[in-house]
Amino acid sequence: QVQLVESGGGLVQAGGSLRLSCAASSASGSIFSFNAMGWYRQAPGKQRELVAEITSGGRTDHSEFVKGRFTISRDYTKNTVYLQMNSLKPEDTAVYYCKARRASVDYWGKGTLVTVSS
Repeated sequence: QVQLVESGGGLVQAGGSLRLSCAASSASGSIFSFNAMGWYRQAPGKQRELVAEITSGGRTDHSEFVKGRFTISRDYTKNTVYLQMNSLKPEDTAVYYCKARRASVDYWGKGTLVTVSS
């Protein structure tokens, strides 16, 4: 059974940094077994949107609004995907979700809240 657990959210001032983690349980299998893993976010009253994604082959893709500020990475020894967030802005405030895709099936974590104060 796939289980994704996000952590690392919190309250930070504008200009600050946070690192989010998405740990896949051992029962989920290796993170390399997923076609892709990504970070999404959903702000109040808005639709969920893609922030960054990493494929099993290591190709990364970052949405325009985070390029140069956020970086997605992974550590297979910890079965974890990370999102390093720098130069945070108040508009980055949202619940951040981890998603993994395997054989056209999407698995989601429960999310972690990031609040950026001005």
